[in-house]
Amino acid sequence: MQDKASVLVTGAAGFIGSHTVDELLARGHHVVALDDMSGGFRDNVNPRAEFVQGSVTDAVLIQGLFRQWHFEYVFHLAAYAAEGLSHFIRRFNYENNLIGSVNLINASVNHGVRCFVFTSSIAVYGRNQLPMTEDLVPQPEDPYGISKYAVELDLRAAHELFGLNHVIFRPHNVYGERQNIGDRYRNVVGIFMNNILQGKPLPIFGDGEQSRAFSYIGDVAPVIARSVEVPAAYNETFNVGADQPYTVNELARAVCRAMGAEFQPQYLSARNEVKHAYSTHEKAARIFGSHPPFSLEEGLGRMAAWVKEAGARTSKSFGPLDIERNLPPSWRG
Repeated sequence: MQDKASVLVTGAAGFIGSHTVDELLARGHHVVALDDMSGGFRDNVNPRAEFVQGSVTDAVLIQGLFRQWHFEYVFHLAAYAAEGLSHFIRRFNYENNLIGSVNLINASVNHGVRCFVFTSSIAVYGRNQLPMTEDLVPQPEDPYGISKYAVELDLRAAHELFGLNHVIFRPHNVYGERQNIGDRYRNVVGIFMNNILQGKPLPIFGDGEQSRAFSYIGDVAPVIARSVEVPAAYNETFNVGADQPYTVNELARAVCRAMGAEFQPQYLSARNEVKHAYSTHEKAARIFGSHPPFSLEEGLGRMAAWVKEAGARTSKSFGPLDIERNLPPSWRG
């Protein structure tokens, strides 16, 4: 482990961000935790971190934080990761996921950050590229994936011209404790568990045969946190997450088993989404080493225990949309 470093984590009150904060603190770093609280929760943030409430879109705030703390590393996990909804909130998507990232990259260049760690997404790959490997040419099909890939390209340009090192991770379908189960537009595992707590059926778009590899947080956050200590990872891109894909129908049944509930699906109209998405992780294993991953059953069991203790959360509508045409009926109101 390196000497104690000053580290910025964005999205630190959210799901992956709060777990990354824990991992960084455990590794001896001083952590400044930034979050605008639009989707996170204050009690997610480790009390040993310096918490700042604010947005990555606030360039003045970002510059001030960098001047105050002299960050050596930046872990940028703040984003609104709703692929399907991103079609209908295009301006919000690009302002938060792209322009907010550029604010951080500018500050990192100006203040000599040693490495910028960015959580992208396998949404950059698009469809019909299976299994998804890092050497594929990205073909994102929704504004969320487009914004993530744009940040990847900007980081590469910043490295070439200014020497800013980066590590890019493309996690996928991550679930686990502290996930915002009250978000109706994303995080299918959380949606299923939240509905079970409320005695509601499980909403499944289309026939439920679309497939994903669902990744437990314990297999993702430690790799992200440790990446700055691995020089071979610098200026590289890595898929990170689970290998085994499951259909949404299979996932729904597994969630019901973990929650001790009967399988009660509610099949809805299909939405515009990639049918199958799963990636390989040989590159990450080669650079970071491998360990036995959490099985779906074990990961769901851990999350279910937390969900039962935390209780149900109310799902809110996003708010004003840029476009309402072709919006799935279940997202209206």
